[in-house]
Amino acid sequence: MKVVLGLSACLAGQQVRYDRSHKKSNFCMNELAKHVEFRPYCPEVAIGMGVPRPTIRQVKYGNEIKVCRPDGSGDVTKELAEYGQKIAEISGDLSGFVFTAKSPSCGMERVKVYHQNADGDVTGSEATGIGMFARQIMEHNPALPCEENGRLNDPLIRENFVLRVFAYNTWLNFNETGLTKHKLIQFHSQYKYLLLSHSQDAYRKLGKFLGTSDLPLEEMAQQYIVDFMTALKQKASRGSHCNTLQHLQGYFSKHLDKSQREELSQSIHEYREGILPLMAPLTLIKHYLNTYPNDYLANQKYLDPYPADLRLRYGY
Repeated sequence: MKVVLGLSACLAGQQVRYDRSHKKSNFCMNELAKHVEFRPYCPEVAIGMGVPRPTIRQVKYGNEIKVCRPDGSGDVTKELAEYGQKIAEISGDLSGFVFTAKSPSCGMERVKVYHQNADGDVTGSEATGIGMFARQIMEHNPALPCEENGRLNDPLIRENFVLRVFAYNTWLNFNETGLTKHKLIQFHSQYKYLLLSHSQDAYRKLGKFLGTSDLPLEEMAQQYIVDFMTALKQKASRGSHCNTLQHLQGYFSKHLDKSQREELSQSIHEYREGILPLMAPLTLIKHYLNTYPNDYLANQKYLDPYPADLRLRYGY
């Protein structure tokens, strides 16, 4: 199954914002687009608001949040929610979604919510909202990798998001021809060391879960993938990467001579200390894997979790 991502249409360069402008994402359209297909959505245009259009925002009346114009008119809360639910239900093939930051319809988090009293006066605001369209997408599929355009400027967040996208796409491919317990274990086996690099706790718990759970297969798979994707959201530290690298190093202990073992150990140590990038010990491990083939290691997604030409691990 090809990698398909949902995308706020303005990030694709479409002039669909309220003032006929766009917020084209260079990373998405110029780099990531070489490896994925984007499916753009503009919920405000989709519900008939047109371009140009009056601005809308989230407004809190008591305990209720509405999406409307600043003067309180033009309430489109229901329409945005229903459109989001519709797209969520027909988008089971998506491997991720990139939303527009701070948008009252597409913001993933920190959307400004205004407080108004009965007279229509603004009494304050707080950045605690979630876009009405984005909320439906995320609630419908809690395993789906989601991110905002602004946060993708952070190299670690960018790498983590792309990693999750390609992992989830692998999951969709495993499911495409019907999931079995064998396929579930096979998937987990491929991602064992990638999971370890992000969460030792999840690494232990998910392995035990697959070995002991008596849940029906569909329920087991749903619980597994949500917990798995949640674990991958934790950013891997230098320490956790070093722990993983040392596990991989152990596979070559019988093949390497003293100087080779010392070289690899020193490379891992210097990565931990911030002297070398992650690619340095990884390159050595891949070299030894080519020299001393090991099918189990060769199948580990940790070594190549996404296309190399995205150059996402060079910032580590």
